[in-house]
Amino acid sequence: MDATGVTEQPTSFERPRQGADPADPRGALLRTPAQPRSSGAAGLPAQARTGEPPSLPGTTAPSGNDKAPVSNGPEHAQPSAAAEADTHRPRPAPEAIPLQPGGEPPGGERRSGQTVQQGRPTPMRRDGDRLRFVGAATRRIARGIDLDEIVMGLCRATVPTFSDAILVYLRDPLPVGDERPTGPVVLRLRRTDRIPEDRDTDGFLPVPGQPEPTELAELSAVTAELCEVRPGGALAEVLRGVRPVFADAPAARAALPELLGDDGELVVPGGQRAILAPLRGRRRVIGAALFLRRPERMAFEADDLLVAAQLATHSALGIDKAVLYGREAYIADELQRTMLPETLPRPTGVRLASRYLPAAETARVGGDWYDAIPLPGSRVALVVGDVMGHSMTSAAIMGQLRTTAQTLAGLDLPPQEVLHHLDEQAQRLGTDRMATCLYAVYDPVSHRITIANAGHPPPVLLHLGGRAEVLRVPPGAPIGVGGVDFEAVELDAPAGATLLLYTDGLVESRLRDVWTGIEQLREKLAATAQLTGPDHPPPLEALCDEVLDMLGPGDRDDDIALLAARFDGIAPSDVAYWFLEPEDAAPGRARRLARRALSRWGMEELTDSVELLVSEVVTNAVRYTSRPVTLRLLRTDVLRCEVGDDVPQLPRLRQARATDEGGRGLYLVNKLARRWGATRLSTGKVVWFELNPG
Repeated sequence: MDATGVTEQPTSFERPRQGADPADPRGALLRTPAQPRSSGAAGLPAQARTGEPPSLPGTTAPSGNDKAPVSNGPEHAQPSAAAEADTHRPRPAPEAIPLQPGGEPPGGERRSGQTVQQGRPTPMRRDGDRLRFVGAATRRIARGIDLDEIVMGLCRATVPTFSDAILVYLRDPLPVGDERPTGPVVLRLRRTDRIPEDRDTDGFLPVPGQPEPTELAELSAVTAELCEVRPGGALAEVLRGVRPVFADAPAARAALPELLGDDGELVVPGGQRAILAPLRGRRRVIGAALFLRRPERMAFEADDLLVAAQLATHSALGIDKAVLYGREAYIADELQRTMLPETLPRPTGVRLASRYLPAAETARVGGDWYDAIPLPGSRVALVVGDVMGHSMTSAAIMGQLRTTAQTLAGLDLPPQEVLHHLDEQAQRLGTDRMATCLYAVYDPVSHRITIANAGHPPPVLLHLGGRAEVLRVPPGAPIGVGGVDFEAVELDAPAGATLLLYTDGLVESRLRDVWTGIEQLREKLAATAQLTGPDHPPPLEALCDEVLDMLGPGDRDDDIALLAARFDGIAPSDVAYWFLEPEDAAPGRARRLARRALSRWGMEELTDSVELLVSEVVTNAVRYTSRPVTLRLLRTDVLRCEVGDDVPQLPRLRQARATDEGGRGLYLVNKLARRWGATRLSTGKVVWFELNPG
């Protein structure tokens, strides 16, 4: 067998250099000092020719012109460039490895898949095996990206190759970065692992000659889950020392009951068959690992402390990084969650659904956003935008632009004016702050929608019959360019139609251009609508899922924001609208008009409440206005009343004193109405309230 057949499951370790610290991070890289050589080849250890038994340690190779024998170890035989095909490169025999009682010389017995005879002690291992084991184990630990993966990698790498069982304790809670935890240090048993009862060991541990004992089978049942590290206690001293220690050492013997509990100490075998290794991160000890071997197995050696130190160091540093990564992922998730709407509103005459997908799991934040903002008159503003990039900076800029859009929407500005102010805000944020945005206002009473675009992909309207069309909206320039006028268009929004707003991540990728993606989106919407028939629009949530299914492997290059709006509208028969002159008779006329509308709709049970509240709101309006006052009643799932005037000052609720003649109108509205509010318009304000039908 050539060198490529060597497994990465080593079975032996190197001896430390004399005087070296067992916990030195160089671990098994410390070797026994080479013996001084004499002239010629006399100082080399004897080698065995192919087919001949290896020389015992301590024998001397012949000098002169004699050829150095070649070792016959199959795992380590490598072809020599200058030798014939059946010769092998010489390999020095391991030094300072004593013979085992009743065993073969060190080079003659080594487990590499062969069955070890029962009752025969396992020989000492070769030096290079420790390096291969530590390398393979640390690579397995380093593959983990989160806390559970790293801890599992430590357990799977050590059991059964290095130990029969392992217990991993971590601080609860784990400190993050430079923060200083408050309160006592508490260790929680994070994971245990052991050799299954029906499985043989595969490593350097020998096959037992008798049935396995069950002391290690119930580790989690007999050990304490939580352990508080007492300041100045034995466990605190061991953890502060950082170096792994044998369990039979005086310090560890006193610390184990504190770590495992009163019953947990019973599972620790006697002798050097347990190693307690503190897990130290970059700045502090974050836990401990306990390696165990069964009593009938070979005990740990002093060199095994080096292996335990390497495993503990790599695991602790990996856990530190996993905790930092988890905190960053949490911050990213929280940032994205707060930047986007937590829930969508339920405005009258329109149903909404949305989706957001980050660009990748490692980039959970981005510059895409969507929003739905209720406006006066039962209207709703639909917004979707995309800041260039998908980073924390893009998310922060997106949050500022979204807040600005909400503020501008509250002023009831036209869509083109909203984009103009967003453009100015982007220029104030920086010269390179570019974004695209589409702003639309839907009026369920007139069944019309007004749209303005700033360099964003055009929306798609899915009609009730299944026809999907890309709306012709002037593209405009992106936000942040400056000095650009935006144009708004007003289009029909028939009842039953669905408007789809999206970002370019849905339709553009490295495999297709944006217009090809828009055409595929249109075809996908039309095909989905055919499944429900011409008289029934597809459900909104299912429609959003179907749209995202059009993304194939490799199509996700950017984050995606998706907002779908189903237009139900308000029928003209459910709307009553009047103009009232600002005179003293206006409140009485408003009461009579409201009474007639309620009688026509069969809602006479609300007559008294509506007359009282309408009278109070109209009285406040005509007191200060100089132009006609508007009164509108809307019948949907609730009864909504809206009173508009040209005075921009919003009314506020206050507690009237006993001697005051007025100031109780809004108090009555607040007590009797289901909801109420006041919204400032560009031409004044609207005060509205809602009542539940009886």
